[in-house]
Amino acid sequence: MLKNLFLTFAKIGAFTFGGGWAMISIIEREVVTKHHWLEKEEFLDLLAVAQSMPGILAVNISVVVGDKLRGLGGAVAAALGTIMPSFLIILAIAIFLTPEAITSNPTLTAIFKGIRPVVVALILAPVFTSAKSAGIGWKMAWIPVGVAILIWSKLPVISNPILWIVIGGAAGYFLATKSYKNLTEKRKEEKK
Repeated sequence: MLKNLFLTFAKIGAFTFGGGWAMISIIEREVVTKHHWLEKEEFLDLLAVAQSMPGILAVNISVVVGDKLRGLGGAVAAALGTIMPSFLIILAIAIFLTPEAITSNPTLTAIFKGIRPVVVALILAPVFTSAKSAGIGWKMAWIPVGVAILIWSKLPVISNPILWIVIGGAAGYFLATKSYKNLTEKRKEEKK
């Protein structure tokens, strides 16, 4: 199983451009759909844990998935699988390709320009999947869209993502507390 974890995450690490968000849909396909190591809801829970951890999202998600499946050994195997291809590719690029070589070579420039839209799609795909799994429909879509626009605005204070995380957590706590109180009162009335 450790070998499979390493090879699966090495494949993901080798063929993913665009960072952690671009990897999520590929990791989900491998871990949930192909290997059936986790259920989709469980994967989304682990993704939430990985996002809350400091560090690189791609490595974090591989660590939490590996840990869930095989403990410390699984976490190490999955993390090494994720990191190794990127390290080797970056090392090769650093040795053989300078920024001048890329910009002066029309073929390489065209390849990298062609990869850019695909990276955007790889980043957007897990956003839509996560929104659907989190129960965010069209009626609630204004919240993440509005927050994204405010963060993108670069306005002082308002564009700080930490502010919106705190506000979101406080709103979630308030709504959950209110819902729990309503449920408790309803049960008391039913018992009467």
